Amino acid sequence: MTPSEQTDLARLLAARHHDPFVVLGRHQADGTDIVRTLQPRCRAVFLESRDRPMQRADNSDLFSLGGDFAELPPHYRLIVEGDDGQTYERHDPYTFLPVIDTAELAAFNAGTHRAAQQMLGANVRVIDGIRGTLFAVWAPNAVRVSVVGAFNSWDGRANPMRVRGDSGVWELFMPDVLDGPYKFEICQRETGNVVLKSDPYARRSELRPDTASLIEAESDYRWSDDAWRDERRRSDWQAEALSVFEVHLGSWRRNVDGTFMNYRTLAKELASYVRALGFTHIELMPVSEHPLDESWGYQTTGYFSPTSRFGTPDDLRFFVDHCHQQNLGVILDWVPAHFPRDAHALANFDGTSLYEYHDPKKAEHRDWGTLVFNYERDEVRSFLISSALYWLREFHIDGMRVDAVASMLYLNFSRQAEDWQPNRYGGHQNLEAVDFLTALNTAIREVCPEVLMIAEESTDWHGVTNPVADGGLGFHMKWNMGWMHDTLNYFSKDPIHRNHHQDWLTFAPSYAFNEKFMLPLSHDEVVHLKRSLAGKMPGDEWQQLANLRLLYTYQWCFPGKKLLFMGGEFAQTREWDANATVQWERLGQQGPAGVSSLLTDLNELQKKLPALSAWDFDARGFEWIDGDDRDGSVIAFLRHAPAQSVVVVLNFTPLVREAYRIGVPAAGQYVEVLNSDDERYDGSNVRNASSVVSEAVAWHGREHSILLTLPPLAGLVIIAS
Repeated sequence: MTPSEQTDLARLLAARHHDPFVVLGRHQADGTDIVRTLQPRCRAVFLESRDRPMQRADNSDLFSLGGDFAELPPHYRLIVEGDDGQTYERHDPYTFLPVIDTAELAAFNAGTHRAAQQMLGANVRVIDGIRGTLFAVWAPNAVRVSVVGAFNSWDGRANPMRVRGDSGVWELFMPDVLDGPYKFEICQRETGNVVLKSDPYARRSELRPDTASLIEAESDYRWSDDAWRDERRRSDWQAEALSVFEVHLGSWRRNVDGTFMNYRTLAKELASYVRALGFTHIELMPVSEHPLDESWGYQTTGYFSPTSRFGTPDDLRFFVDHCHQQNLGVILDWVPAHFPRDAHALANFDGTSLYEYHDPKKAEHRDWGTLVFNYERDEVRSFLISSALYWLREFHIDGMRVDAVASMLYLNFSRQAEDWQPNRYGGHQNLEAVDFLTALNTAIREVCPEVLMIAEESTDWHGVTNPVADGGLGFHMKWNMGWMHDTLNYFSKDPIHRNHHQDWLTFAPSYAFNEKFMLPLSHDEVVHLKRSLAGKMPGDEWQQLANLRLLYTYQWCFPGKKLLFMGGEFAQTREWDANATVQWERLGQQGPAGVSSLLTDLNELQKKLPALSAWDFDARGFEWIDGDDRDGSVIAFLRHAPAQSVVVVLNFTPLVREAYRIGVPAAGQYVEVLNSDDERYDGSNVRNASSVVSEAVAWHGREHSILLTLPPLAGLVIIAS
């Protein structure tokens, strides 16, 4: 051996070589073929047949054999007798040329790869007629990376990978390995520490508390949702009724023995339930893999891996497919803002701040104890954008609600003055996060133009839903957190005090069309001692339910698309508990069942009356009749659409108001199409006549008006007949 070859051999045996192929596999030495293999935990190795025993080098796990191997196939097989007495036969992985295309590596390094999971992670391939798995991982600051699993007794010495130039990507094709758990063993350059990491690109993971990744072959699932997807392409969701039922799968419903239901069982039960309520979409709190149940999925470790709590990736495909066949869209919560510190996952991945910022003033979310993605790194952009597109394409997801966008946009988010550093212009905006979000939404509009991108963004950042070409972030909708907080604050007040807080209701229309808004009553509002929605309401039980019905009537009639968290549909009394199912017994009780019936009717009404949805994002869609009746705590407004107007009157006190006059758009007869005090909803059934004829009495700046009886703590929806 030359000195160089001896150095390579020493580094290989010390498990610190970046390119094991220079030693292992088939080589020429002094005109003679020589085959070398590294086989820890074995007694003997044979080349192709037991007629060719290989020789163990002294005090090592290296075996070699020299000779004339002209007849040896390019990808020969090794017969290995393990220390455990087991014998297996396998192709030598060190006979294969590099697999990953250099153009793909360049795109990944440039931050423009939109399907990086097709080259990184564990991909079952057929190479030179041999089936196996291509393992690849990005770890630019590692000295050595090995793939480990049951196929090599989890021994990192057995299958070291080779690095692809200066890309930071390590790869190894493992022939004959087609399933099972695996991880990457990484020797860190700076410390020399050896750590085991799950695959960031894994498409399937072990059930917690186990943390290994699982080889997942390409799915052969047969979809049956072509009709749904064709209609999705044709539809104009901005002008249509859109109401979302938000669900945490682990606590919606469970098996009788308390275990989690499978995605397939959940699909049938949940889709039937939500469809009966009249919602148009289901939003799933994160189903990407996460180690801690109590994080509700928002501390993700598997950005390409559906959580195994509820089954396999194909089971999730069935869930979405079945929902589509039931005419229900599926929106997925996705978390590109931060990730947990779990040692097996992304944190300090190759011994350095790889996925997270290195700068401590940017690296950590203090509120959540998590790490912030480094949006400056091109490879991190490739990772996140590929993740988003993977869910949309592979699982036919109809939209994504992007969590914690505000925390991404601001360098000083939840930080003290001394704990953040301004950007290059002296501002507090995270410029690279802005660039990432615009790149994300640009990619999605190009690849999946018909899906919805929804931002959970709680500040007054301008242009969240404006097109990227116009300087916006490019989202389709933004959660209206201001409306949510003001509305819930108002409703929590005793009606006797509501007259002092009328502006909490009347302020919202002044900015309702600055962005394209979704009106959320989400899971965040019914946890951490905030009480359930019903529990926030003042008064006795009847008044609480009446207030809740009034809240939903107001929400469904106000401009914006709608979202309600599970349990709210039957007035759950306790706070949401992720470790227990919702209070199903409430659904069988008269008052809570009335709330559910009202929601069903509201959902149907917004589908029948275009004025309640067609101009949700257009200032022409809303017009005040009267927002100034503070003494009466009554507001009245019009919702408009082309060729239709709807009158909405809301009484926020428990008093019946007789002969209450409101101005109307035109002379004629008006009919009550929804009354949240109806006896069908367990209300007191204070109603108006079957039709009300307008009078030529000027009121509220209009030439005609009608006299109404306003039921207590109730809303009326009225149309011209």
